[in-house]
Amino acid sequence: MNTTTTTGKLTNGHRLVLLPLPFQGHLNPMLQLANILHSKGFSITILHTRFNSPNPTNYPHFTFLPIPDTAGEPNPLISDVGMVIRFLHYINISFVDPIRGCLERLMSEDDGVACLITDAQWFGIQSVADELKLPRIVHRTSNISSFLFFAAYSRLTDTGCFGSFSDEETKSKSLAKGLEPLNHQDLSKFLTSDPESACKVIELMVEGTKRARAVIWNTFKELEEGELEALSQDFPNPHFLIGPFHKYFPASSSSLLAQDQTSISWLDKHPPKSVLYVSFGSIVKLEKSEFLEIAWGLANSKQPFLWVVRPGSIGGSEWLEPLPDEFLERIVEGRGYIVKWAPQQDVLAHRATGGFWTHNGWNSTLESICEGVPMICSPAFGDQLPNARYVSDVWKIGVELQNGFEREEIESAIKRVMVNAEGLEFRNKITNLKWKVNRCLEKGGSSYSSLEDLVSYILSF
Repeated sequence: MNTTTTTGKLTNGHRLVLLPLPFQGHLNPMLQLANILHSKGFSITILHTRFNSPNPTNYPHFTFLPIPDTAGEPNPLISDVGMVIRFLHYINISFVDPIRGCLERLMSEDDGVACLITDAQWFGIQSVADELKLPRIVHRTSNISSFLFFAAYSRLTDTGCFGSFSDEETKSKSLAKGLEPLNHQDLSKFLTSDPESACKVIELMVEGTKRARAVIWNTFKELEEGELEALSQDFPNPHFLIGPFHKYFPASSSSLLAQDQTSISWLDKHPPKSVLYVSFGSIVKLEKSEFLEIAWGLANSKQPFLWVVRPGSIGGSEWLEPLPDEFLERIVEGRGYIVKWAPQQDVLAHRATGGFWTHNGWNSTLESICEGVPMICSPAFGDQLPNARYVSDVWKIGVELQNGFEREEIESAIKRVMVNAEGLEFRNKITNLKWKVNRCLEKGGSSYSSLEDLVSYILSF
């Protein structure tokens, strides 16, 4: 077996095997969780796909074991929810046997395996764990609020919610009980050209989570106490809310994209809370028309901005080709700065950053909360939709763009967050949440105590 050597292993029965999903937003928290558990004395083996594989040299204290090649592996560089759904179907069928073989070999070694911790999207692996009599804990990389939406989602097919969304009155109505505060318009954004496949994947993920021994959450109790109570009614598994993961250690080096450190030196030149940071994550793609609306919305707001534009993320373009010379001239004046990828945690923690325009992936949303940075929300699919709705309507720490990408609404939203009195209200609320984050990680805090409980739970196997 070709693996790297790890150090500091405990006695037999204390090795944990972690199985991440091979996307940036899933790899990061799983590797952060691995660091947290390693700090508690566990030996860590990372079982991973060969595509988007983590760099073992960044984690010399772990063992890395690639899953054997599977014929016809798809390209995981996908850009819409339909491709995500197809990819999840594929790996949960084609990778089951190779993963079973890896686990059998690991269990036969002297160290054995105390527990398997998988991303919730590896729902097909529960049957393998049952067969091998191996305890499986699910790591849910998003929050409880979005999971409650997914847990109730499949029943919507029986209530006619997959019908027409052309009626403006219907769009604004709330969904069924348990899905608040989302409305039908949110649901229509979530649907793909194949809603039955999407619904099936969600159903399998939810069922796989329910069958797991326990669930680990990258969130904290004070943010979702009511949601945790609702969750426990239908999911009696033990739930360990030990987040935010990234606050346990300095920013990790698990990024799949090269980070442009000039972002920080550029921010150093600006006054406190003056810069809007713009990034839509590692998957979202935009049409050229949307890209230009974003550009002119930023320009017309007259606010300094740091904008992440991934190469290949604009349809039909390699990078910045669609931007007109007039816009680029304004960039040269120093009010804006465009990079291919940024060290996001450092950017959000920088004194100059006053707002975050985001797609509302959970990692980004939680990182913004941790640094007390109000948000402008442009969700695209999946958990981004409930996350954005909670930011704007429940926690009230930002605004959501309601009409996609239109320069007038973009300009207005930027001013609401960065300039107007409303922005100060957002900042006060999110600063209070930031204080709660710091408190929950201290000795006796909710996440601190939950982590201690998790360690004891794993040792009980």
